[in-house]
Amino acid sequence: MASTRSSQDSSPAATNGNKRAAETSASLPPTKRGRGRPKKVQKTLEESGGVEDTVKDKNIEDDAEVAKQFEQNTSSATPAKRGRGRPKKVQNTAKDTNGSAVRNLDDVDIEGDEAIAKQIKNAIGANAEKNAFDDVKADTDNVKKVAAEEQEALSKDIDNNNNSVIKDDKREAAIPSSILEKGIIYFFFRGRVGIEEPQGIEDIARSYIVLRPLPLGAKLGEGPLEDSGNARLLVLPKKMLPKSRQDRFLVFVERPSSTIEDLREQFASNEYATKTSCTSHTPSATPFAEGIYAMTSTGRESHLAYHLTVPASIGEIQKELGLNGKGSFVVSAKNPNAPGPANATLDNPASYPEEIQKKFRNLRWMPLEPELLNYQNTQFLIIGEGMGEMDKAVEEMSKDAKDDEKEKPVEELEKLQEEDHDRVEHLKGDDPVFADLGLSSKEYSKMQTTW
Repeated sequence: MASTRSSQDSSPAATNGNKRAAETSASLPPTKRGRGRPKKVQKTLEESGGVEDTVKDKNIEDDAEVAKQFEQNTSSATPAKRGRGRPKKVQNTAKDTNGSAVRNLDDVDIEGDEAIAKQIKNAIGANAEKNAFDDVKADTDNVKKVAAEEQEALSKDIDNNNNSVIKDDKREAAIPSSILEKGIIYFFFRGRVGIEEPQGIEDIARSYIVLRPLPLGAKLGEGPLEDSGNARLLVLPKKMLPKSRQDRFLVFVERPSSTIEDLREQFASNEYATKTSCTSHTPSATPFAEGIYAMTSTGRESHLAYHLTVPASIGEIQKELGLNGKGSFVVSAKNPNAPGPANATLDNPASYPEEIQKKFRNLRWMPLEPELLNYQNTQFLIIGEGMGEMDKAVEEMSKDAKDDEKEKPVEELEKLQEEDHDRVEHLKGDDPVFADLGLSSKEYSKMQTTW
């Protein structure tokens, strides 16, 4: 009876099983058939001597189940991209207790890696910027230390020299009344940030004029000019001087009554850290001319006349920046209380005492006077006049022409230029400006005539 029931139960299964087994056999490689089935079960059934059909039915059912699992694993197990060095994941996708899909573990790892990488990059960037700045700062500090020692020695030479300016009463009596002020003049330029050696005016950030007044009756002696603390630093935003009578540029006083040390600090190079390029370098100012000057008056106008001592012959730099061997400009002071265009007005204009302010008489301009240059942010206009000549700046006033004791303005300037020539010829070092201003060759560029 048991045998009959077994034959009846297994008969339909055998039919279906044969069909599914055939499909499985066709779709799966023979070598993989039954992979994962315990051999012990198969051996036990064969050795038991049971009904052959029963064993066959059991094997067919197991084969179908294995095939089904194999197909599911083959269709769903697509290779996942893994990062180099990361351990292989046991599961690509998991489910939480509610049966909802949990976030892919690879995504979690990738986001975590990106965050860590970002932190590392920021840390490395900050350290690199700090280290680069520290290295540059250390090198700069070493150079500045050597330069400071050299400049200290030069300063001692200046302080110990009492023969650079000699008072002469006879000469003072002979000074023409048209000469309001006389002295030594220097011209500098500074390259743009990061440009150590400018190749043209487009590489220049600013140009400067330094005026060092002398007593009207004094004559020049020997050695570097003594530091009287009355140097004036003027800035030319246009970067060059007028090259024709049609050119007119504004100039302003940045530092009145400056010492040699003040000028050194103003002209020194500078290193500072930035977020983009780690460090930026502002080059030191470079001298491009030295000579003598005089501020004169012809009644209705004031003039600034100059005569260069060095370089002996002007080069392309001097020409491009508007200098000749000698020349002159008409100079007019701007009334700080008068309105003007925004691009020609300083945020903090000069503030004059009432007695000086009254001289403007509510006019926008007045002839420049030396005392106005003693106030910070004084603005004045320079207009091209003598190109290669001092022109009207050295015209003799009628009252002086009648006085035999008075020299002509041009004679006084020629005498002053000869004295300056003899003085700088005997200065120590290759550059007379360095000796005069106590500048170190380790910190500042020497005078140039070509780019």
